[in-house]
Amino acid sequence: MTASYPATRLRRARTHAWSRALLRETVLTPADLIWPLFITSGSGVEEPIASLPGVSRWSIDGIAARAKEAVALGIPCVALFPNTPPDRRSADGAEALNPDNLMCQAIRAIRDACGNDVGILTDVALDPYTSHGQDGLVDDAGYVLNDDTVAVLVDQAVTQAEAGADIIAPSDMMDGRIKAIRMALEMGGHTNVQIMSYAAKYASAFYGPFRDAVGSGGLLKGDKKTYQMDPANAEEALREVALDIAEGADSVMVKPGLPYLDIVARVKARFEVPVFAYQVSGEYAMIAAAAAAGAGDRDALALETLMAFKRAGASGVLTYHAPLAARLLNG
Repeated sequence: MTASYPATRLRRARTHAWSRALLRETVLTPADLIWPLFITSGSGVEEPIASLPGVSRWSIDGIAARAKEAVALGIPCVALFPNTPPDRRSADGAEALNPDNLMCQAIRAIRDACGNDVGILTDVALDPYTSHGQDGLVDDAGYVLNDDTVAVLVDQAVTQAEAGADIIAPSDMMDGRIKAIRMALEMGGHTNVQIMSYAAKYASAFYGPFRDAVGSGGLLKGDKKTYQMDPANAEEALREVALDIAEGADSVMVKPGLPYLDIVARVKARFEVPVFAYQVSGEYAMIAAAAAAGAGDRDALALETLMAFKRAGASGVLTYHAPLAARLLNG
């Protein structure tokens, strides 16, 4: 395109609010949001999470109430993460397979409260259930075993599907788990249960508050660099996404979010599948800290970052800002 001033004045279209709205290239609505929720034991319990200002763990009744709130706000889906009691954690993460664990109780409570008015996304990984904080089974040297872990993840996914989960979201980063889970879901008659794969999940420094929220941070032995991705790698992310799509993922996720917008854009450009991004706990906490320090307006910072995900090509965003953003967007 050839353009020159003054024939072309790009500020013309920015003069009035109606014109800016008419020409806006990217639109953000509550329907673009997934609200992560943390589950705890008890009844009538709310436990504020110090490292995530404004975010709490909720007992089952509170989780059901938050799901109703999501429906009222126009948020189409909630994502569930349990804080398993210490006496239910073990080296093999066996509580993940308990059909009456916190996750399954929360699924049933949401379904009873909301019917099919809200989607239920469930995390598949062992770190909320293991005594060592890793996402899988470990050998004597502390190495996370791939195939042995996948076998457990398959049973975990089926357990969640049987409880009523709509979307199974494996966050473990084991090789081959998407194919194994998809086959088990098909064989179990759960043909309409979706898989949203954490396809490009990086070994990031931004996960600290999340680990506090699910109670695994103080338990973690070592790091997760042997299965989560190196933050330096982009081509590897495309390989991971391609494999997960081939194995049966209905949608894919990039995690963390803002530091990896280039990955979101590249995945969107390369593959014809829905791409989601997770605005992770550290990103949320940084915005909260900036607002508390007077470095910016929290509402504006939240909406601008969420718009950035959409502009990069994300179909939707998992964000702890979901209820705040939905209220702002609903006017």
